[in-house]
Amino acid sequence: MVDGNHTAVTGFILLGLTDDPILRVILFVIILCIYLVTISGNLSTIILIRISSQLHHPMYFFLSHLAFTDIGYSSSVTPNMLVNFLVERNTISYLGCAIQLDSGALFWTVECFILAAMAYDRFVAICNPLLYSTKMSTQVCVQLLLVAHVAGVLSAVSYTISFFSLFFCGPNVVNHFFCDFGPLIELSCSDVSVPIAVSTLSVGSTVVVTVFVIAISYIYILITILKMRSREGRHKAFSTCTSLTAVTLFYGTITFIYVMPKSSYSTDQNKVVSVFYMVVIPMLNPFIYTLRNKEIKRALEKQMDSRYCTSKSLRLGP
Repeated sequence: MVDGNHTAVTGFILLGLTDDPILRVILFVIILCIYLVTISGNLSTIILIRISSQLHHPMYFFLSHLAFTDIGYSSSVTPNMLVNFLVERNTISYLGCAIQLDSGALFWTVECFILAAMAYDRFVAICNPLLYSTKMSTQVCVQLLLVAHVAGVLSAVSYTISFFSLFFCGPNVVNHFFCDFGPLIELSCSDVSVPIAVSTLSVGSTVVVTVFVIAISYIYILITILKMRSREGRHKAFSTCTSLTAVTLFYGTITFIYVMPKSSYSTDQNKVVSVFYMVVIPMLNPFIYTLRNKEIKRALEKQMDSRYCTSKSLRLGP
């Protein structure tokens, strides 16, 4: 790949979060701990939901898939970022950059649609409880999940096409800790109008569709809650809306990076916010969804009691 006097770029250098060697070690330890908690927390959520029969409901079906998506989303960036903290020169190959960009787009889009599906599930459960078993049947849940994954694949394909249509023949230093599309666009020496339009359409359509579903669902949920006369009913309904916290955090950080004008924030702020929504939020989700969820607490206690009784009977013998 050669263009005149310019040789095409075959790899990229990631500037990362900081050049300070002491701060790099500190950040390595912090982010490694966050990543380990993310993996263990989300895996525990998936396993508990799968083995506990009382959690075989649509809400927990989506929650288990959200946990899997969070593992994939965080893993698309965090392991490479941890390695880069320990090496002198943060490099990534051309193909590795494409894979990182595409996997991030895939899991990000799937997460958006799963959050929308969870909001719709809560809407049906609170606003139409008598029709819940019909409207949220196993077939409907599988169809909603299929839509989420198809949308994720389409998003990844759009970014693949956009990335490979770019030509890099000059600087190869990416001012970020991962291959984000914005910094890559700035390095391209080819026409970027079509790739920008494709990526904007992909992100924009995902955000508009999912935010619309989430907003409408929670507006109707709020109206229904305010009409409830029973304090216990209100408390139970409010407790099922904990996903709103995760949704606010997730879309709030995305809005900061992709919607607000770039002149209103610095590149360093962009990096910090990116760490939050790609590394920290996947760790927080299991706690947000399980901290005040009595069904999950009861299921966990039941499993622990069952394991304890089993181990005790094995020690005592026949």
